[in-house]
Amino acid sequence: MQAKASVITVVFGVLTALMVGCSDADPKLDSPVRMEGEIFGTFYEVTIADPLTRSRAEALEAGLLEELEAVDAAMSTYRDDSELMAFNEAPVGEWQTLSEELIEVLAVSEAVAEASGGAFDVTIGELVNLWSFGPEARPREVPDKGELQARLAKIGPDKLEVDVENLRAQRLSDVFVDLSGVAKGHATDRVASYLDSQDIDHYLVNIGGELLVKGYRDESETPWRIGVEVPDGSRRVAQHVLPLHDMSVATSGGYRNYFEEDGRRYSHTIDPRDGYPIRHNLASVSVLHRSNAWADAWATALLVLGPDEAMALASEHELKVLTLERDGDGWASQASPAFVDYFGKETVVEMKVALPDDMNSDEYKES
Repeated sequence: MQAKASVITVVFGVLTALMVGCSDADPKLDSPVRMEGEIFGTFYEVTIADPLTRSRAEALEAGLLEELEAVDAAMSTYRDDSELMAFNEAPVGEWQTLSEELIEVLAVSEAVAEASGGAFDVTIGELVNLWSFGPEARPREVPDKGELQARLAKIGPDKLEVDVENLRAQRLSDVFVDLSGVAKGHATDRVASYLDSQDIDHYLVNIGGELLVKGYRDESETPWRIGVEVPDGSRRVAQHVLPLHDMSVATSGGYRNYFEEDGRRYSHTIDPRDGYPIRHNLASVSVLHRSNAWADAWATALLVLGPDEAMALASEHELKVLTLERDGDGWASQASPAFVDYFGKETVVEMKVALPDDMNSDEYKES
């Protein structure tokens, strides 16, 4: 799938896990406790605000690493031994029995592909590789038009069939399925589910900029504060800060990973409908959803569509969406109706985010 930049951050001070009462056999740790490392070619950060002892924290970290490894083993396109790569190498036109989690991700992808008119397409892998943003690691140059058209003709959501009930799928042409536009979101959901199973009530999961929060960040019931970054690859500054509780957010942006040729910048975000990098002014799309897998897929689809189509589709599907669009030397932010309803009109105006057309500023202030 289209590669994704990490364009979202967590807004809080430095978090440490300081031991209290170190003479104890199993000392308590200061809250919150942060666990971090690398996975999927990016980072993971898990912050837990529940009281933890050292042994409890170590057990939780071991468990969440198992969850991340399971997702990597199922969905990586950089591992020859992954379940997804085995599926990509299976005979065309033959059903393959797959794991429940892989089928789940394929089903989400199929649904968003249909709803977005093909703006999200997991069969786009060979196009991503051709533009040098995938595992083929080709030279960063504009591909030959003939080869691009040949690969474009092979792909499409209709080239993949998913049978959820029987946990199987098949490729109907020799497409390369790439789940990078949804797998991190699924991994975020999976780590959160693991923490739920361990009776952890207050946490933040951040995998490469895809985030899911539960509960609060401290005993005062302070919401987790998530920063949506300025769409500028030269600096990392929060354009907006979202106070979140029991919610996930995924952001897609096409401004960090790119190459230039003949004075033109080519984004890493490929439009599966024509095979070329996106060429509009929409720079960043953030989607709030209970499931980060859904948020992840929708954020990519809406970024591909561009500002007008993205907001129209967000309204149609009642998606909580925040967009940042290039506006001269600055940025213009806009919210979907569902985003405004979730945070409240007053909060959105304070964020300096444009309201939908049917919510003017005067009505907003009076509500």
